[in-house]
Amino acid sequence: MSGAALQSLALPHVASLHAYTPGLQPPEPGWTKLNTNECPYPPSPRVAEAIRHELGKDGGSLRLYPNPKSTPLRAAVAALHGLREENVCIGNGSDDILNLLVRFFCTQQAAAGFTLPSYSLYPVLVGIQDGRSSGIEFDRSMRLPLAKITASDARVFFLTSPNAPTGVAFGNEEIGQVLRSFRGLLVVDEAYAPFARENAIPLLAQHPNLVVVRTLSKAHALAGLRVGYGLAHPTVIDLLDRVRDSYNVNHLSQVAAIAALRDTAYYEGIIAKVCATRDRWVAAWTAQGWFTYPSQANFVFTEPKNARGECSPAVAKSAYDYLYCHKVLVRYFPSHALTASFLRISVGTDDEMLVLQHTLEAWQKHA
Repeated sequence: MSGAALQSLALPHVASLHAYTPGLQPPEPGWTKLNTNECPYPPSPRVAEAIRHELGKDGGSLRLYPNPKSTPLRAAVAALHGLREENVCIGNGSDDILNLLVRFFCTQQAAAGFTLPSYSLYPVLVGIQDGRSSGIEFDRSMRLPLAKITASDARVFFLTSPNAPTGVAFGNEEIGQVLRSFRGLLVVDEAYAPFARENAIPLLAQHPNLVVVRTLSKAHALAGLRVGYGLAHPTVIDLLDRVRDSYNVNHLSQVAAIAALRDTAYYEGIIAKVCATRDRWVAAWTAQGWFTYPSQANFVFTEPKNARGECSPAVAKSAYDYLYCHKVLVRYFPSHALTASFLRISVGTDDEMLVLQHTLEAWQKHA
C-alpha cells in the first residue's frame, strides 16, 4: 500500500493537521541554547538522590506500573498550594493537562478560545480533537482584551499568564473580572508563574470555573521528566480523570517531582537568580533602544535593531540566522504580525547571556 493510500485511511481532519513545532534540540554539544525556556541550572540534588534510592531497590519498582493517579504527588502538590488532593490532577507535563481539557470540553459546537499570540500548542490540540478554535487578538500594548474574552462563546478559554511569547503577566484583578462574567471554563496556563509577581491560585476558592495549569519543566528544571499538574474544582478534576490515561506519569517522574516540590529553599534561590538575570537584560536592551516587553517569565521578548537603528521582521530574521550560524539558539516567530519583528530569548546563565550579547554585537557590525 502506498503512502498516499495509507494517508487516505486517516480521518480527514487528522490528515490535514499541522503538528506543533517545538524548539530545536541540537544534536551535538557546543551550542548556547536559549530557545526553549528550560532552566539554566540543575534540579535540586534531592531529585537525583530520590531517583538513585528507587533504582537502588534492585530496580524492583520499575517492573510495576506506576501509581495510576500519582496519589503521593497529588498530595505533595495539594500541600504546597494549601489545597486538597481532590483539587489536583497530575499530567505527563502540563501539555497533558491541556490535552485532557480540550478532549473533554471542545467540539465543533463547543469552541476552545485563546488569545493570539499565545502558546501555539492550543490550536494543534483543538485540531486533533476536530474542534473549533476561537482566537482573540492582542495588540502591541498586550492589554488583556477583557470584554472580548467575557463575550466569547468558547466552552473553555486558555489564557497564558505570563503570556508566551511576550512574558507579559496579567493580574488577579483582571482575571477575576473574566471569571465573574465568562460563562465557560477559564484555564490560566501558568507555566511561567514561579517567575511572576502574582498567580491565580488564590482565585480557585471563589471561582469553580477556574483551572490553573502548572509545569515542573521551567522553574524546577525537570523538563526531561515531563511532569505537570492542573488545579481545579473537584468536579473538573473528576472529569479529567475520566479521560486521562491510566498510567500517564511514570514512577521515576513521580518520585523526582515529589523530591523537587519539597526542596522549596533550593528553588527559591534558582528563581531569584533567573529573575535577576532577566531583569538586567530587559533593562540593558531597553537602554540600547530595543523595544522589550516587561517580562515576568524566564525569557525576554525583544525587538532587535541593526546598526542603522532599523527594526522589522527582516531584521529579526537576520539576527536569528546570524545567531544560529554561530551556534546560539533563540526563537523567532514569523507567523504573527505582533511577533514577527521580535526574538524570544530564554534566560541563561550569566556566561550564556554574555555569549549571546557578544554574538548580537557582531551581528550588528555585519548586518
